[in-house]
Amino acid sequence: MSDDELIWRIAGGSGDGIDSTSQNFAKALMRSGLDVFTHRHYPSRIRGGHTYVEIRAADHEVQSRGDGYNFLLALGDSFARNPSEDAYYGNEELKPLSENLDDLREGGVIVYDEGLISEEDVEELNLEERAEENGWHVYPMDLRGLAKEHGREVMRNTAGVGVTAALLDMELEHIEDLMSDAMSGDVLESNLEILHEAYEIVEDEYEFEHDLRAPEGTHETEQALLSGSNAIAYGAIDAGCRFISGYPMTPWTDVFTILSQNFPDMGGVSEQVEDEIAAAALAVGASHAGVKAMSGSSGGGFALMSEPLGLAEMTETPLVLVEAMRAGPSTGMPTKPEQGDLEHVLYTSQGDSQRVVFAPGTIEEAYEQTRLAFDIAWDYQIPVILIYDQKLSGENKNVDVDFFDREPSPDLGSTLTEEELREAAHDNSGKFKRFDYENAENGVAPRSLPGQQNGRYLATGNEHSPVGHISEDPDNRVYQMDRRLEKLESIREELDEERESTQTYFGDEEADYGIITWGSSQGAVEEAVGRLNEQGHSVKGISVSDMMPFPEAEMTEFLESVDEAIVVEMNATAQFRGLVQKELGRFGEKMTSLLKYNGNPFEPAEIVEGFEVNIADEDREPTAQVRIEPAAGD
Repeated sequence: MSDDELIWRIAGGSGDGIDSTSQNFAKALMRSGLDVFTHRHYPSRIRGGHTYVEIRAADHEVQSRGDGYNFLLALGDSFARNPSEDAYYGNEELKPLSENLDDLREGGVIVYDEGLISEEDVEELNLEERAEENGWHVYPMDLRGLAKEHGREVMRNTAGVGVTAALLDMELEHIEDLMSDAMSGDVLESNLEILHEAYEIVEDEYEFEHDLRAPEGTHETEQALLSGSNAIAYGAIDAGCRFISGYPMTPWTDVFTILSQNFPDMGGVSEQVEDEIAAAALAVGASHAGVKAMSGSSGGGFALMSEPLGLAEMTETPLVLVEAMRAGPSTGMPTKPEQGDLEHVLYTSQGDSQRVVFAPGTIEEAYEQTRLAFDIAWDYQIPVILIYDQKLSGENKNVDVDFFDREPSPDLGSTLTEEELREAAHDNSGKFKRFDYENAENGVAPRSLPGQQNGRYLATGNEHSPVGHISEDPDNRVYQMDRRLEKLESIREELDEERESTQTYFGDEEADYGIITWGSSQGAVEEAVGRLNEQGHSVKGISVSDMMPFPEAEMTEFLESVDEAIVVEMNATAQFRGLVQKELGRFGEKMTSLLKYNGNPFEPAEIVEGFEVNIADEDREPTAQVRIEPAAGD
């Protein structure tokens, strides 16, 4: 973390409005000209439990959460089930303060709500002693009492933002504008009064001893604050998707909700069904009928989609599925990020599967690769899966609005018109040779839609003849299987030769060492590579998005160019490294894994430390909760 950035953490209880308050404050910082990046941490409980949101703001681009943070607004947990220290979950009322101190950097600022957090609790934490040791600046404020004076206790969040702004020497203009956009009448007036009163109390009663101030910056173009879920949803809309079916499950629910909210205005259809089997089957049916369709879930729900996924593969029905990873097995830690579903997504289903899997690493990539997923799915009549995690799903970042200024793509790909169907191959019964292996190009036999003249054929999950009748003829089986497998070869060729690479590179091309990652750890790895080079190491990085078909040529070139490489991923079993070794086994002795699976995403410093311990051979153990998996043969 550099000296010219703010990392503000607001902590409270689930139900205390932490998420909405942080989003508005992040927007205010963005509107003031800063780049922002948010990280959200919340418990797997319906209501109650310690939660926080972290906002990193700087006058330069930020792609990751930082190393620790430097400003804590601890509201306390007003929904605490039991404030007793002897309770099963401990003193939940105090946790927004007590559980956040270890990550606060030296010289940091603490504001806590003394209207909820008692003096006795603060004394038990030895806060005064710890503050002196770490150079922290502590500002107790009765935020709860201030809110009650003006009407409602929930407005203590507004008071906390007012205190924050005063301590950071921020103007209130952008905060006021956002409040005016969201509220009106007496509610707005009360919140504005609280905001200003809190600001003035700080100015009148405290002498600032801390050096921390809000950075200053400007944006050359209009900015939007978006999450990965926003990007996937908007990418689907711009790709022409007009049908989505699903069942709620964290963190996939965000994409489902965003599309469900937008579809009524554009003639789209959203269906919440009884389970994930029905959701995927409905999407297969909608696609078969001629609409661009999508479904998805998180790990446990996606497991139920294996049978409909196999049906889409066998009937060659284009389909886009999203799989939002969370910590497992089973229910695991539903609200914590992990990258443990890669092998599940690659290999679930029946027999020799044919599917494409993309793993976007940033909000921009989430948008672009969602559009790419629809293009590939409808051009090649194949299911395409977008795999991401809770981190990318929920983190917010500012993005240039101009980035989304693109033409929509409603095209249905390799779907024939009725005029083209008249000239297409048919059998003696008049049925269309939908699965014609003799005239297929790149493995793709163009399809028809129900109701088209001369487009009649049978669709079945069994192996079938060119017109769709069930067939167990050995020759037909080989022809059809080889044709379907040819699609993956053709897709890989298109991705290599006709489209810009979906892999992301950073660092000097001539560097001696490499860091490899995939998915949402990309930003932390990119920042770590920059720091390592500033320290005199020779490092470059690659973030891989193409999980299937695997980018063999690009990965071969990268691994051949380095002496050693670290593979950074958030799981316990090194799943992506296993995929690389499966495809490129000769490089196994070059790769070491840096693994994290404690429910928190990587910080850049942890990756820097992992490199120094493993590649630079520094004689020490890593201090972070990460695990090092040696290279094959070590």
